[in-house]
Amino acid sequence: MLSFALPWIWLALPLPWLIRRQRHAQARALRLPDTLLAQQNLASAPQPHPAWRYLAILAWLLILLAASRPLWIGEPVAMKREGRDLMLAVDLSGSMQIEDMELGNRVVDRFTMVRHVLSDFIERRDGDRLGLILFADQAYLQAPLTFDRFTVARFLDEAVLGLVGQQTAIGDAIALGVKRFNELEQSSRVLVLLTDGENNAGRFTPAQATNLARQAGVKLYTIGIGSSEVHRRGLLGSRTINPSSELDKAEKELSELSQSTGGRYFRARSTEELQQVYLALDELEPLAREESQWRPRTELFYWPLGLALGLILILSLRRAYG
Repeated sequence: MLSFALPWIWLALPLPWLIRRQRHAQARALRLPDTLLAQQNLASAPQPHPAWRYLAILAWLLILLAASRPLWIGEPVAMKREGRDLMLAVDLSGSMQIEDMELGNRVVDRFTMVRHVLSDFIERRDGDRLGLILFADQAYLQAPLTFDRFTVARFLDEAVLGLVGQQTAIGDAIALGVKRFNELEQSSRVLVLLTDGENNAGRFTPAQATNLARQAGVKLYTIGIGSSEVHRRGLLGSRTINPSSELDKAEKELSELSQSTGGRYFRARSTEELQQVYLALDELEPLAREESQWRPRTELFYWPLGLALGLILILSLRRAYG
């Protein structure tokens, strides 16, 4: 619809008429007897065609229209409220290459499954700012917090197991995430950590790093990756082994540390369970929702202003050259 930013400008509409009336009043006050002949001559002078007067009035109306700043207001556009800062910390230790997961009716290693499912999770986090930490012997920042979730997914896809060692520095990963959060303004801070073992490397213990997370207001969600049993065939027949014995030992500590920050611990023994974990995270940390609207505005003043300048130019030429 059409609107005006400065509608009070139209109060100046009678200004030319008032100025003209004031001039006539001053002329009558100064009228002398010996000027009657001159007035008769002026009265008998040829008057301009009414069309020129109409053009002058139209130019004045266009100037007022431009000065009132006409705006075309478009259809409402939904605005999303500010999302949260969500950092993903992914384990790249040697145990992540254990093949105890199924993906598309084929057996794959843990990291392949995590990368596949986590990519879908990243794609759904529209409105959130995402970052990526990869850790093994030490933790390093692969992608800083950004709204470009497609780049984060690409960095995850390009990650290589064993790139930074074979052990598991969970404490360092949490501490690095907290450090990155502290460099930013206050926001809803969430750290999601995926691992398949217990902490056995790094400078920080998980307890020390989690204490830093509590102080910084970071909510920690930990996800344990690994099947509970795998059937192996040997010379004496098949046997069942537990490939996640280290994770079983660490589960209690991970759960307690997560709960101390207001988060939770999840266990994903299969691809389906990991998908359910991400759906649960969507509920616990919902996506940005629409809560306000914005209507785009387009300035239109230059159209009447251009026409007014054109009419003024025509009137000026007519006055100069008769």
